[in-house]
Formats: sequence, C-alpha cells, structure tokens
Amino acid sequence: MFTGIVEELGEVLRLEPGPDSARITVRGPAVTADARRGGSIAVNGICLTVVENGPDWFTADVMLETLHRTSLGTLTQEARGARVNLERPVPVDGRLAGHIVQGHVDGTGTVLERIPGERWELLRISLPDTLARYVVEKGSIAVDGVSLTVVGVVSPPAPAAGSFTVSLIPETLRMTTLGLRAVGEPVNLEVDILAKHVERLMADRPDPNGSAAAEAGTR
Repeated sequence: MFTGIVEELGEVLRLEPGPDSARITVRGPAVTADARRGGSIAVNGICLTVVENGPDWFTADVMLETLHRTSLGTLTQEARGARVNLERPVPVDGRLAGHIVQGHVDGTGTVLERIPGERWELLRISLPDTLARYVVEKGSIAVDGVSLTVVGVVSPPAPAAGSFTVSLIPETLRMTTLGLRAVGEPVNLEVDILAKHVERLMADRPDPNGSAAAEAGTR
C-alpha cells in the first residue's frame, strides 16, 4: 500500500517493449536504497515489482493490462530521460500522510487546462465516465501517484466529458511530474478504494422491499 506522497522524481533509463509486455528500468537513488527483488515501487502511481536492481536503479516488468490501463502504454523506446514519480510502500508503523493508494490505476485522464496562481496552480483534468461517480468535491484522488484533494467536479450531461480540478502547491509542482505535465498529456488516475468497496457492498445488499414483495407473491 502507498500513501500518494512522492519520495523523488526518477528518470527512465530504458524501456524495452515486447509483443504483449514491456520491461522498464528507472533510476531512483532514494527508493532503491532498501529495494530488493520482489519488492514493490510505485511508478507514476503504478505498483510495479522489482525484478532487478542496482545501487541507484531498478527494473520492473509491465504486463499488457498495465500498458492498456495506464499512461505507460504511451511511452516508446524514446522514453529515456522521462521523469516519473516514485514512492516506496508505506511501512506498517508508518504515517498515512496522504490517503490509501493501492497503486492499481483505474484509468487515465488528460490535462485540459493549467491555471496559474500567485504561488500555486490549478489543474483541470478530464474524468472518464466510468470513474466519475467515485470522484467528489473535497474527496481524495491519486493523479500520477500523487495524493490530491479534489477542488471541484464538472459533470455535464452526456455525451459531454466530465472533468475535475486539483490545486498544486509549490512543493507538489517542484517534487512531482505534475509540475511538468503539459495540456494534452495523459495522467494516471486511481480513485478512492473505499468508494468502490462501498458501492459493491451496497449493490450486493438484499432489497428488503423487493424480498417482501417476492414473498407476498408466493402466498
């Protein structure tokens, strides 16, 4: 589990695409300080498993589902030098500084607008219809693995696409890829896992009125 508090900006050293997978090598001195084979590191909010590592780098395999679901699928062999957000899993006795982030990306959005302020910046990002119901004003969302508070949500009538806004403080702009993302670029989105679990539990909950009606009909 992660918290969405990025530890460092890493650098893609190599991306080796295959027929239905890829292998990525990333430089990140801080997150590799105690890395070991089989451990997890979040790369732009994607939980990846370390298969090889050195003094300041690690390599991970990326399966087809991840390539389809996340922005890693848009990277090419020219990805060398791309910056990525890196975070190690939170220890059991660690502080939950952001919110519960699994590193299981739900989909991608697109940066639609950047609105600068005196010291902060407002980012507007497109919101896929399949994720819109999980995103609420003042709720939490992970964008490229960064834990953020939703400022506002725009849900226009279909088929118009929705969007949401987040505010970025100077530290976030400096320490994460969100300070670099240009309008039109994709970002990984992970909605609040608690919202998804509640939805599933409520969907499986028996309807008392429906059950009563069904029983009455058999008498």
